[in-house]
Amino acid sequence: MLWDMGLGTGDIIELIAFTILSLMTFELPKLPYGFSDLEPHYDSATVEIHYSKHHATYAANLNKAVEAAGWQGKSITEILTSLETAPEQQKAALRNHGGGYHNHCLFWESLCPKSTGINGKLAEAINAKWGSFENFSEAFTAKALGHFGSGWAWLVKNKAGELEIIDTHDQISPISLGFKPITVIDVWEHAYYLKYKNVRADWIKAWWNIVDWKKAEERFIN
Repeated sequence: MLWDMGLGTGDIIELIAFTILSLMTFELPKLPYGFSDLEPHYDSATVEIHYSKHHATYAANLNKAVEAAGWQGKSITEILTSLETAPEQQKAALRNHGGGYHNHCLFWESLCPKSTGINGKLAEAINAKWGSFENFSEAFTAKALGHFGSGWAWLVKNKAGELEIIDTHDQISPISLGFKPITVIDVWEHAYYLKYKNVRADWIKAWWNIVDWKKAEERFIN
């Protein structure tokens, strides 16, 4: 027992609180594949740096912002859907680093070594909305390619349950805008510059080969 260790009630409460808060910090998710498994479409050097440097920085800064705001214990979804109630001094940090952390989590989960193609309810919804998968892919590519500056292109479900293609700037999360993410491409230059230089079109073309449509289907129906 903790009391047998000579700890007073106050010390025990402080230790328990510290333990709980430690368990609530945001950590990098384990990738569902190795750094080189997305080759040749996504090079291992970029995946490693993108994950272990860029994403890790967002996680570290999110934890600092959460602590500063006194928001320990909130899930990332709770944070991103209640930014308007955040302390004013931490609002921007929670938006930027919370979005950066979660957007990247969704991005990694949206990829797989070999895209298996799309079917099921999501395929039906895409065909109903755009007429064909080819039409959808052209519209999505256009959105990603036409995005100005840094950001993301998303396939999302809106509050009415309908599919939309949207883009978000910097690290704005679609969750904060009332959308449910289905799949996503990162069009920040750090996401592709080592292999594709400044040719975003080549990165987008390659991305279609590593989209995990099973994960997208799972998000769509749940």
